[in-house]
Amino acid sequence: MNTTTALTLIDIHKSFGETRALKGVSIEVKEGEIVAILGPSGCGKSTLLQIVAGIEKPDQGSLLWKGNPLENTPPHLRGFGLMFQDYALFPHMNVFDNIAFGLRMSAMEKKDIDQQVEKTLNLVGLADFKIRNVNTLSGGEGQRVALARALVTQPRLLMLDEPLGSVDRTLRELLMSEIRQLLRHMHQTVLYVTHDQEEAFAIADRVVLMRAGEVEQIGTPQEIYSRPASLFVARFLGLTNLLPGEIRRTNGEYVIKTAIGDLPVSEQTTGLVTLLIRPDAVNLDSQGKCVILGKVIETTFRGSLCRTILALGEVSLTFDLPCRPSLPEIGQTVQLSFDPAESLLVFPREN
Repeated sequence: MNTTTALTLIDIHKSFGETRALKGVSIEVKEGEIVAILGPSGCGKSTLLQIVAGIEKPDQGSLLWKGNPLENTPPHLRGFGLMFQDYALFPHMNVFDNIAFGLRMSAMEKKDIDQQVEKTLNLVGLADFKIRNVNTLSGGEGQRVALARALVTQPRLLMLDEPLGSVDRTLRELLMSEIRQLLRHMHQTVLYVTHDQEEAFAIADRVVLMRAGEVEQIGTPQEIYSRPASLFVARFLGLTNLLPGEIRRTNGEYVIKTAIGDLPVSEQTTGLVTLLIRPDAVNLDSQGKCVILGKVIETTFRGSLCRTILALGEVSLTFDLPCRPSLPEIGQTVQLSFDPAESLLVFPREN
């Protein structure tokens, strides 16, 4: 990937009345990089996108494109493309005219418009759709037309705001792969806003996870999933095997005392903490460094994985186990083993 920084946001603040939408957000996007802005509703994702687009102005902070300030550059001169969740296609225009609209507004010559639209239609797999009425398109076809309209002007930065929010799950799975391949092929620099973790992880090179107007963690999908930076991140990712505990030093080693027993930890500190046991880093055997026993209270078949809920005394924990010919039966006592270094994460205890 190109290491040239394209977009830089430094200490961006934005309030609407008494509501602080953004509180000191700083992000860098490399040229050709796909960065997803991920977080729950109301965390400031769309406000951030509107500031980058020039629709809103920050109360404080700097916005740069390749080192040059953007604050005083109007939206139409930024050279950015924006695609909304509802696609906002013009219902009175066919597919070709929808895609050509931005080029015509820039006074491009007709033969050049025709060539550029044809090229873009081919890219999104809609070469035969030029004269189709947009009101007759399926959800996936409408999504591709909207994407083509955003790409046809060859924007320096493409901004996508919840682009798959209105398509069904099966189609979304297909489009996630298609969008990723298309954007990588074009070496397009992208800000991709979504509330969906799976979508962000499937499409982005890096993810910016936000909470209440602030950046909670930045990293590759693998980094964020394997090492969530906080309890909020862990919970947002669906990692719910969280246990209160206390780290103590015993016989020169550090262990965390929990309701399911004492477990070794690598943290060389003491005090009250919250322990995360990763659901995907355990084995259905007794071969690991740590072994726990639990009674199966629920199993759910999920293709290659079996989601299993175990009762360990008063504690219930959920694990994703590789599916075998026979699943653990409800009421059965099973042994799970794991390597603490791979399976356990420790967070400061929240007040």
